[in-house]
Amino acid sequence: MTGRFITLEGGEGTGKSTQIKRLAAALQAKGIKVLATREPGGSPGAEQIRKLMVEGEPGRWDAITETLLAYAARADHVARTIGPALMAGTWVISDRFNDSTFAYQGVGRGVPRETIRRIDAAVLDDFAPDLTLVLDLDVKLGLERAMARHKTQAGAENRFEKFGADFHEKLRQAFLDIARRSPDRCRVIDASGTEEQVAEAILTAVGRRFDL
Repeated sequence: MTGRFITLEGGEGTGKSTQIKRLAAALQAKGIKVLATREPGGSPGAEQIRKLMVEGEPGRWDAITETLLAYAARADHVARTIGPALMAGTWVISDRFNDSTFAYQGVGRGVPRETIRRIDAAVLDDFAPDLTLVLDLDVKLGLERAMARHKTQAGAENRFEKFGADFHEKLRQAFLDIARRSPDRCRVIDASGTEEQVAEAILTAVGRRFDL
């Protein structure tokens, strides 16, 4: 029996990484084998590409180059991490997947949706998450949380925060639009509550989707 593939999407500072840890623990408590991963990254090759994408200044790459980097990383991630885990019956929870490319590089940076769709079809061949949880949060609050997090962590993965509030508002609306376009796959989660409230909403959505 193959596993289930769940993705968490949303703008900066929405708490995806924290909620993935909580969701993984809740599923493991039910006896489900879980693998938590992330994009860009999630495999050795993809992690190398991640550094190219999330570090440095905003103008480091033009939009189409950034899109191709994202899908190069994604192809390796699916082939080496996600696919084998699902085939082994493991549930995979990923911090971001292809919806982030449609939001960040598409709506945010202006790459035509059809261009991304063609690349997506060539790389993923209709492979998609079983459930996508879109964490929605006021942009100002999300950026404040993201900046506070980077002050306490080593590294410089803050390239996208530097794009500014207007860019991030575009992202928020893009993710909400993705949820509207794919209502069977996506659930919007209000990320403005406490960590516990958000975790409860996520677990409820997962439970309903998979009859847990």
